[in-house]
Amino acid sequence: MASGAAGGRERADGAADERVGPLLRQSLPTTLVGFAQVGALIAETALVGRFGTEALAAYALVLPFALLMNMMSTGAMGGGVSSAVARTLGAGRQDEAAALIRHALLIGGGLGLLFFAAMELGGRQLFEAIGARGTVLDTAVLYSSVLFVGVPLQWLVATLASVLRGAGVMAMPARLIAIAWLVQPVLGAALMFGFGPLPALGIIGLPVAYCIVFAVTAGFLLRNVMAGGCGFVPRLWGPLRGELFMRILSVGVVASAMATLAVLTTVAVTALISGFGPAAIAAWGIAARLEFLMVPLSFGIGATLTQRVGRRVGAGEWSLALALAWRGAWVVCAACAAIGLAAALFPDAWIGLFTADPEVARIARLALRIIGPAYALLGLGMALYFASQGAGRMRWPFAAAIARIACAAGGGAQAAGPLGLGLPGVFAAVATGLALYGLLVAAGVQARSWRARR
Repeated sequence: MASGAAGGRERADGAADERVGPLLRQSLPTTLVGFAQVGALIAETALVGRFGTEALAAYALVLPFALLMNMMSTGAMGGGVSSAVARTLGAGRQDEAAALIRHALLIGGGLGLLFFAAMELGGRQLFEAIGARGTVLDTAVLYSSVLFVGVPLQWLVATLASVLRGAGVMAMPARLIAIAWLVQPVLGAALMFGFGPLPALGIIGLPVAYCIVFAVTAGFLLRNVMAGGCGFVPRLWGPLRGELFMRILSVGVVASAMATLAVLTTVAVTALISGFGPAAIAAWGIAARLEFLMVPLSFGIGATLTQRVGRRVGAGEWSLALALAWRGAWVVCAACAAIGLAAALFPDAWIGLFTADPEVARIARLALRIIGPAYALLGLGMALYFASQGAGRMRWPFAAAIARIACAAGGGAQAAGPLGLGLPGVFAAVATGLALYGLLVAAGVQARSWRARR
């Protein structure tokens, strides 16, 4: 009888621990990081806009690939790292968690170097394939060639922060990374226009600042992890085990493929829109940045969902994991709905931050009015995607990512071509893809899909 009462108290305590209040409190540091990053990206866009429409168009071409690195290193492969550490600790295997860190660093470091080399060698051809020409192409190549020097550093920062989040340490890495994103545009502006002894580097001042800031941040995070900041000291030396690589990669590879599909969607839509001229490209870049406001909400709460769901799954508490996933998802859905509807109703409040060009503003206004309402379902899907990482259940989210690109890129191509619907048709296809993504991810977060299987 006493045992049954104790079990009941344990379940009640677990359920109380996963209510919305504690979830939001733990999510706050990571959410603030996301808003700091959004602020940095908005500031970057405003700074680049001072160099004219062609510079803004070039930045819009590079941006999807910069976002891909952030999505893959932080939310995708980083989610795999966080999920693996959380599930391992939830099962009470601290020694394996210590060994996971060296496997995570090898994965993150290797991928960072791989993407750096790929972009340095093939960046021009990639931008040409998208449709860039002349000054826009040259500016995009110059910007990306400097930016991707810092990509291995970003992967190191993201991997170390994901290890800490998987161990339940949210505030420390969040504080460091938030400072990095706040400093980066300030230093970038000083390097762009010259300040005191600093030279005026023009548009490449921003990526130079990015490299400097992430090098310093990586050093601080590495020192903390090596000093036992996760609650245990990592083991960086020892044999490599395929099982531990797979514990990360089984989630991280699928999530990275999804991040790639998301960026390919943006690239494909950008390629379609490039046929309507530089003003259309610049306008799409401004409108698409609204999605950045979804990132702090979805990742802030989503990173906590990955860690908490992973702990519950590691302990075999599947019903609590499922309930937690939906609580967090509805919070993100409501917040993203508010942002999307506000942008659709008052688009000039957003557009005015970036441009005064009337043609760019007209097209961006059209995009926001069509796409804005769909962000509610995007937020729902993104939150449940992070919860699915924690559960190690990625089949439905992957299917949703494929459906999104098929709808946005394929439907957009039909709208721009055979159907003759022009830009409104392309934007409608993008909005439909966002809604379909959210609905399909939600369809997979059910008890029968999340049953405890090995």
